[in-house]
Amino acid sequence: MKDNQKFTFEEVFTQNEKRIHYYINRLQIRDNNEDFYEEGLFALWKAYETYEPDKGPMATYFNYSIKNRLIDRIRKENNAVEKMDHFIRNQQYLYDDGNYARGLGSNTSIKSYREFFSVNDQLWERLKKHLSVNQWKWVKYYIIEDLSVKKIAVQENTSTEAVKSWGKEVRKKLRDRAFREKIGWHIVSVN
Repeated sequence: MKDNQKFTFEEVFTQNEKRIHYYINRLQIRDNNEDFYEEGLFALWKAYETYEPDKGPMATYFNYSIKNRLIDRIRKENNAVEKMDHFIRNQQYLYDDGNYARGLGSNTSIKSYREFFSVNDQLWERLKKHLSVNQWKWVKYYIIEDLSVKKIAVQENTSTEAVKSWGKEVRKKLRDRAFREKIGWHIVSVN
């Protein structure tokens, strides 16, 4: 804490917690797991630590820090979703490129993308062992059966936000190289 700070973080937090909730609502963020709240709390703490009174009002600095931190988190999550979608499209293209395999030196008929995944049961069983029941539901319905989030939510009698959070956790695990090695998946990285 700097010498010029007159308040403890606990006092600042008590007085400014509503700012976090304000920006979560203002940015129309659904925060079922309170990930964005934690991000806002961290932004408040960092702003408290780095605040310089001669640069401007503390409240303005808190607003700026919280809002921009939440926006950065939204961008990061959207980027992760785009990368996963890109990966799925690339994998689909590799396994379902018309009726014939390319680059094998012959016109060999190949299985469709869905046939590949339904035949490769060992691949899915290894993954299933390391996921929660709900995470596995997301993989089964969203990835393998190609159902929409809304259809999964109706089928499982839950909210679309819950289904999205299952997918978010699966994506997080699959991005982790150690996790992929543990389940025996060797995936070419997507740029």
